[in-house]
Amino acid sequence: MPIDHRVCWNNTVHIGSLMGTRMESLSDIAVFVQVVQCGSFTAAADKLVMSKSVVSKYVTRLEDRLGARLLNRTTRRLSLTEVGQALFERSRRALLEIEEAEAEVSRLQGEPRGALRLNCPMSFGVLHVAPWLPEFQVRYPEVSLDLVLDDRRVNLVEEGFDLAIRIGELPDSSLVVRRLGPCRHVVCATPEYLARHGVPQTPQQLTKHLALTYRYQDSPNEWRFIAPDGELLQIPMVSRLQMNNSLALRQAVLRGAGIILTPTFMVGADLRKGRLKAVLPEYQVLEVSIYALYPQRKHLSPKVRAFIGFLAERIQDPPYWETEP
Repeated sequence: MPIDHRVCWNNTVHIGSLMGTRMESLSDIAVFVQVVQCGSFTAAADKLVMSKSVVSKYVTRLEDRLGARLLNRTTRRLSLTEVGQALFERSRRALLEIEEAEAEVSRLQGEPRGALRLNCPMSFGVLHVAPWLPEFQVRYPEVSLDLVLDDRRVNLVEEGFDLAIRIGELPDSSLVVRRLGPCRHVVCATPEYLARHGVPQTPQQLTKHLALTYRYQDSPNEWRFIAPDGELLQIPMVSRLQMNNSLALRQAVLRGAGIILTPTFMVGADLRKGRLKAVLPEYQVLEVSIYALYPQRKHLSPKVRAFIGFLAERIQDPPYWETEP
């Protein structure tokens, strides 16, 4: 079957990206398709920036591998054999699919778009992530968000998360970590509770108070402080009420149930408005950090990069929940 020289497809096959031992067959096919589309070995060689002899070598190697002649060669023209025509039609469609896939990847890498699956601790997510999502979506309308609130430490790779927010000490892992800001803690209670039970003057006096504790906090029954002279104090606490949700604990302390050691992101507004009162200000509570974690990837997707930057811009250091009036 003769080749129509008027049909010379204007699609450049990126042969370099198809090279390699495993891709040898595919690169041979790509050269074969280019020869057919351009109508000659010479035109295909110019298109692919190769020598004519190298182009001929690719096609010959493909014919040898398949054990079939694909092209009838004469000094004046090329024509496809029956099996060559069948291979050309299917291979051309496959190569077009590859080009479209590459174009789609380039498009996705150009601007934030696509689905972003995010894991976040329950209380921090409710108070300081979910409220900002509408603004993020206005800024990046092509990104769809799936926020999963869970105090459990999920496996990002196995459970299909693009990004996770974690607070506290991090175990060694292959995940990439970026610090978003500090997570400071404060000991506080309602003014009414302190009026009834007294204001502790030293960390040791906390043992006489009704302690409310968060179950997933590191060492919930041991509160740690750094004294003004730098001494580390470890105070054993007997919990009056323990919960696995910080939002519920906040409600309990606001009702006067006891005294609590909690992150400032939980009670910043309550402290500013006088609903809660901080105690022991001269004793420093150990500080941890808020992190963004994502799987190790050579090329970070724009949607993940955009969301991390958005959160870092919102949180800052010191964080807004400690500084807003």
